[in-house]
Amino acid sequence: MTVVAPLRNLLCAVLVVGLTVAVPAAAAGETGSDAAPAGEAAQGGEPAAVAPRANLPELEDEVMCPICGTLLGLSRAPAAERQRVFIRRLIREGKTEQEIKDALVAEYGPQVLALPDDEDTNFWVYVVPVAGLIIATLAVLLAAVRWRRNREPDEPSGGGGGPGGPSGPDASRLDRDLAEYDL
Repeated sequence: MTVVAPLRNLLCAVLVVGLTVAVPAAAAGETGSDAAPAGEAAQGGEPAAVAPRANLPELEDEVMCPICGTLLGLSRAPAAERQRVFIRRLIREGKTEQEIKDALVAEYGPQVLALPDDEDTNFWVYVVPVAGLIIATLAVLLAAVRWRRNREPDEPSGGGGGPGGPSGPDASRLDRDLAEYDL
């Protein structure tokens, strides 16, 4: 019963926030095609939703230094400082995060982005683990087959001192015990 109340409160909070955002937009008659641009007033005099501003710390985690190849936030190279100045200037101009990334790619090349393009990456993200699992399974099966093939065949235990059985006085004692217990 104590778990249900926090979940109910969380659900109510999510619904309230969703309604607070959705109802004014619907009341103003906005749709995806005729919505006012960011920062301009929408129909009915209410300001439209403003795109979140880009900031340097977030971009530093997604951009690489063009000289040393480390994240921009970790690099202290002069080229990294020039790159930070370039990013700050674009932020002051009001560019979005994607516009800044596009400008960085145009200025420094595609290797400046820490995250690769999604085109070829998605394919390899799924193929490499599956291929590794298949190869590992085949290696284990091959090892098991070879191990069984190289094993010496089991010999019937006849009480005599075979390669795996007792020898000498132990063999005679075993025969005596087996006869006594009729095994």
